Amino acid sequence: MSTIVGQSAALSGKTFFGHPRGLAVLFATEMFERFSYYGMRALLILYTTAAVAQGGLGIDAATAGAIYGLFTGAAYLLCLPGGWVADRILGQRRSVFNGGILIAAGNFLLAVPSRSLFFVGLLVTAVGTGLLKPNVSAVVGELYKGESGARRDAAFSIFYMGINLGAFLAPLVSGTIGETLGYRWGFASAGVAMLLGVWRYRASQHYLGDAGAEPATRDPDARRRAWRQLAIGAVVLVLAAAVVASGALPLTITAMAEGLGWGLVLIAAAFFGWVLIGGGLTDTERKRVLVLVVFFICAAVFWAGFEQAGSTFNLFARDYTDRHWLGQYFSGGQHPVSWYQSVNSIYILLLSGVFAALWVALGRRNRDPSAPAKIGLGLVQLGISFVVMIIAAQVVIASHGPVGPQWLIFVYFLQTTGELCLSPIGLSNVTKLAPPKFAGQMMGTWFLGASAGNIAAGLIGGRIGASTAEAMPGEFTHMALIAGGAGVLVLLASPWLKRWMGGIR
Repeated sequence: MSTIVGQSAALSGKTFFGHPRGLAVLFATEMFERFSYYGMRALLILYTTAAVAQGGLGIDAATAGAIYGLFTGAAYLLCLPGGWVADRILGQRRSVFNGGILIAAGNFLLAVPSRSLFFVGLLVTAVGTGLLKPNVSAVVGELYKGESGARRDAAFSIFYMGINLGAFLAPLVSGTIGETLGYRWGFASAGVAMLLGVWRYRASQHYLGDAGAEPATRDPDARRRAWRQLAIGAVVLVLAAAVVASGALPLTITAMAEGLGWGLVLIAAAFFGWVLIGGGLTDTERKRVLVLVVFFICAAVFWAGFEQAGSTFNLFARDYTDRHWLGQYFSGGQHPVSWYQSVNSIYILLLSGVFAALWVALGRRNRDPSAPAKIGLGLVQLGISFVVMIIAAQVVIASHGPVGPQWLIFVYFLQTTGELCLSPIGLSNVTKLAPPKFAGQMMGTWFLGASAGNIAAGLIGGRIGASTAEAMPGEFTHMALIAGGAGVLVLLASPWLKRWMGGIR
């Protein structure tokens, strides 16, 4: 009864675009969290590769790319234990708050002039992201518990706009601060933004009613076991980090990133194999899981290309792009590199509604492409974006100088339209195709795909960044062939995949 009363309180009174005020609270929380994440991400590889005399760490591009991949991959991977902690120990609301505090603390650690604390800051930020990101979305769902219609879908669309608003503003604010006043000030500004988000979240929790207030596990014994398991896991993580830091294991950062990437692939393969062979599935369920295997591979390949925005394309913007537009307002006569990290979010804000309307319009004419076809189209567009980069690299080589910003802007356009074909479609279909008893775990495989893709993006970006301009066309050709080839294969296989989906679109 108290939950019903609490939910009623949250859904009554003043509204936010016709929705409960709690949605505004979560909108702002996620906006500040994404501001913090993308502000720090925009500066990460620039800071690590900058010379010490320029306020950076002076790390070579290959190692810096591995660091980038490890951080972004871990941030997605830790969403899985972050959801587990919320379900069994803290509840979603407290997980969001604690995650925000950790993210802010991690960014402030990055701002301290200490190489050791830099790596601690990355770890703390990744753990905080894993706690906050999955659970703030879950609380949105709790606000609309019992609803499944257009109002719930509209709420997530508004929430998604908050994500992209934060991602749009962060490179323009934190990126500019970091590249003009000093990288550490940029990291500190990302920490301040997260603190503002946490403060507003804490002060406005009454608008959430009881949504996400308690963990799903209510049994005291089960919660004590969960606390013990969490403590053991934390000790193992700290000991492993200490062993690596001490040099007792001769592991390079690049080797660690490669090992984690392959480890994630093996985990996914073992999980899917176990479900298919020993999961007690019907023939229809087994075929749907096979479709999800294809979607997992597609997600990993797509994010491996798309997430090079923060590695490969960031370095290309720094080293090979003419940035003299508005350069008179900055020392050195060039606008900040990190500004280009806002382009994808601008396109998302402009095109999300267009794509949603397009799918509806095609559906009315019975011409809406199937989910596999849309995912294939997303990969093809990613492949074409790397063809554009091949041409841009050839122009760099021929002119022995930088190219105009239109090349990167067009690349981000193609990758955004690809994202809008693949990301929301894939995520939606995981929830539809997963066998009910494996629904949560199947959603975890989507995060695994994103995590593996992010690690690959960092490694690829570091390799390209460490190479000469003459080597770039070959590197971009590999990505174009992999992404475009995968997209063509999925398009060709889409009739069979559609049948295996068993009527689900």
